Amino acid sequence: MPPRKSYSRRAFLRAAGITGAGALAGRSVGGDSDAAEFSPGTIREEARQTPVIADCDLCVVGGSCTGVFAAVAAARLGATVALVENMGYFGGVATLSLVNIWHSIFDTSGQRQIIAGLTTEVVERLRRRHAVNSHEPSRSRHFVFNSAELAIELDELVQEANVRSFLHTRFVEPIVVEGRVVAAVIEDKSGRRAIRAKSFIDASGDGDLVARAGLPTRRDSEIQPPTTCAILFGLDEVSRRNKGFNLGQAVFDPSVPEALANGFLWAAEVPGLPGARMVAGTRVHSADCSDADQLTRAEIEGRRQVRAISDIVRNHYAGGDAIALAALPARIGIRESRHAQCLHTLTEAEVLTGKRFADAVANGTYRVDIHYPDRPGLVFRYLDGTEEYVCPGQPTKKGRWRDPTAEDPTFYQIPYASLVPRGAKNVLVAGRLLDADRGAFGAARVMVNCNQMGQAAGTAAAIAVRQGIDVCDVSAEELRRTLKEQGAMVV
Repeated sequence: MPPRKSYSRRAFLRAAGITGAGALAGRSVGGDSDAAEFSPGTIREEARQTPVIADCDLCVVGGSCTGVFAAVAAARLGATVALVENMGYFGGVATLSLVNIWHSIFDTSGQRQIIAGLTTEVVERLRRRHAVNSHEPSRSRHFVFNSAELAIELDELVQEANVRSFLHTRFVEPIVVEGRVVAAVIEDKSGRRAIRAKSFIDASGDGDLVARAGLPTRRDSEIQPPTTCAILFGLDEVSRRNKGFNLGQAVFDPSVPEALANGFLWAAEVPGLPGARMVAGTRVHSADCSDADQLTRAEIEGRRQVRAISDIVRNHYAGGDAIALAALPARIGIRESRHAQCLHTLTEAEVLTGKRFADAVANGTYRVDIHYPDRPGLVFRYLDGTEEYVCPGQPTKKGRWRDPTAEDPTFYQIPYASLVPRGAKNVLVAGRLLDADRGAFGAARVMVNCNQMGQAAGTAAAIAVRQGIDVCDVSAEELRRTLKEQGAMVV
């Protein structure tokens, strides 16, 4: 046997295409020694031919309810659609993050329905499985659902529409030719592959596609913090044994060693699981979850706070030994990261005054809800001109953001122009990636609004492909008429 060849570290790294100031630091590889600490530089990857495994009209990146509704809406209009999701099931925040609440489909009067389409279709499908509870009408009108049942329902919705699904699949990069995205490179268990399409929708929430395609994005200076939810059992027993027990006050009690800081807590029942409560009480501050390292830190810190909530109840309340942590989310619930810069920036004034848009594609009533990154509690602003600052352990501070008027708006709208990135030819955004200022985003980001944006974006993409036009040239009148024909509420 010939003697084993020994390479110096310098030669080894040069052969591997590794460069950079730190590339030669550290121990030798079979020979030379340079520095004591290794710091990687860059690695040159060999050119490759990436197989195209789908050629379609529309590729949707992100399988949240927003992305699913975009894909299904387009497919029902005859488009061939691919749907790419990083995790193992669809639904995003509603399933992966356990946030099992969709807000009101009525205006603030409770008399006029302003949301329909795929949102109400899915609610009715869940109702047939006894997997949704309606809290309509009430001051906090909403639906509470079983997230696991929703995940399976979305599977069926996608399959019925003949959407080609890619689960456990990470979007890697777009291929851009003359200002148009022509393909999405993905990686999955089968390796590196590509999906070629005529149009694309970024429903990733974090702007993964638009940012990498060179379309304009921004980050606000004060990003609303993410929350890790959890499902707990045993809270009913603790409430029975402790008169006046309030979990939202208990976890922020400064006299308790495990107390959380700068937070706000709410909870909801889980249909089909008697005694189970979905608890949303954590906050991870200074976390931009479009950054990989910050996302990792946020996931770990969020779970630490979930354990702290459980320990507070176990250690300081009678019956606390009944507390059981039943489920953690597959992904932290992200409120905000990147925003696309679109043809129109929705403003807080437009939301709170109920401005009507000729290209309106979504309606909402959810209040302006701002989770501060640097102080406890949150601010609610309402369409009737009132506002509240709600902080655990303190009396609610009530006031007005404007003087009373003879008539108040009962809902607001989101325009199509806030979903069209500046300079985009065949790319739309949907969901929390929309272009909105801080106050408007605090209202528009909730799921019933994102659901409508997804359905609208999918419909617009199908129209653009069918007519051979850019997404910015889609007729608002035709888009709204088509949405109405699909069962959406157009007002």
